[in-house]
Amino acid sequence: MTSTQVTDQDETEHISALETARRQLDDAAAYIDLNRGVVERLKHPSRVVEVSIPLERDNGEVEVFTGYRAQHDDVRGPYKGGLRYHPDVTAEECIGLSMWMTWKCAVMDLPFGGGKGGIVVNPKDLSDDEKERLTRRFAEEIRDEVGPNQDIPAPDMGTDVQTMSWFMDAYSMQQGETVPGVVTGKPPVVGGSYGREEAPGRSVAIIVREAIAYYGKDIEDSTVAVQGYGSVGANAARLLDEWGATIVAVSDVNGAIYDATGLDTQTVPSHKEEPEGVTKHDAPDMLTNVELLELDVDVVIPAAIGNVITSRNADQIRADIVVEGSNGPTTAEADDILADRDVKVLPDILANAGGVTVSYFEWLQDINRRQWSRERVVSELESEMVSAWDSVKTEVDERDLRWREAAYVVALERIGAAKEARGLWP
Repeated sequence: MTSTQVTDQDETEHISALETARRQLDDAAAYIDLNRGVVERLKHPSRVVEVSIPLERDNGEVEVFTGYRAQHDDVRGPYKGGLRYHPDVTAEECIGLSMWMTWKCAVMDLPFGGGKGGIVVNPKDLSDDEKERLTRRFAEEIRDEVGPNQDIPAPDMGTDVQTMSWFMDAYSMQQGETVPGVVTGKPPVVGGSYGREEAPGRSVAIIVREAIAYYGKDIEDSTVAVQGYGSVGANAARLLDEWGATIVAVSDVNGAIYDATGLDTQTVPSHKEEPEGVTKHDAPDMLTNVELLELDVDVVIPAAIGNVITSRNADQIRADIVVEGSNGPTTAEADDILADRDVKVLPDILANAGGVTVSYFEWLQDINRRQWSRERVVSELESEMVSAWDSVKTEVDERDLRWREAAYVVALERIGAAKEARGLWP
């Protein structure tokens, strides 16, 4: 998932995605009758592929980069998850993120498992030609590990629709036929789905809307702050604005703008429209990203990077509801503090699952060679998100669980049932 980075939080707890995912797994497993052997299997990926990727730079020099693909679990279907180009990509990070993808697909009841991968590179240091060559060679290096019925990558940090087009083309050339279903997040002209790019933000907005109603408020009377005005944050903010919510603050890497009477989200440039352009927009007040999280609002949406709500600032969160737009923005310790303070946290594996859901729609369109209209995609996503919300809400109501615990219970019951049905190969 592409997001806008937030860097002015001086003290960030460095907790790995893998550590957090395993702890969340243990916490949720305590609430259901799940075979401990299944839990132990889910703590480990099926495999992690590491490859070396030689790249001839534009100046003729050859540089070798490292790439990874973590495949966590495929009991319910092919592995599914993003490819990110970032200097901090590690095997451990890919494993943790692939675990989250497994839970996310199960919460949404999609016939996928979790995967994640990437290349250790700063994409800003690559020319367009270098990025294309790197992508095509990466596709060749992991060609035996991916496929429309095996493992289906998608865009993530540092990658986009063009990256997916290059990857699909390189894979297809080696297969001897066009295989659009090998990746999702492509342009519609080569088998992509309308509505894919804005889908994670749309799903965040839907969950905000449902949560506000669940707790007895009207969306027209609700205030929202959004940290990270990238593809997730901007689309969520604009849709909520359209539905009547008051968006009082948004931010990018340089800081936040604040207007207690509400910002016109359509005129504030998203990261795609003008990188790092939020703070150039005219607004009554400027804030830091840390101060944005601590605003007295009905809903705060962390939609930038992970680990921004920690044990160091959880006591300062004044929002009634936190809806996680990015992956892993709340540490486990912060989760406990927020729960003790009765701050409701709607987890990432539910809130931003619109991306993988529309990726599933794209995969179906590719397999059937029949493209859907944008209207159908939006309608189908609304239906899937409300269904997932209802499943998680039922667990919250019947078991008196936190939202994250309830989402994991829904996911683990579905994964556990599939593993029990399929059994363990001797």
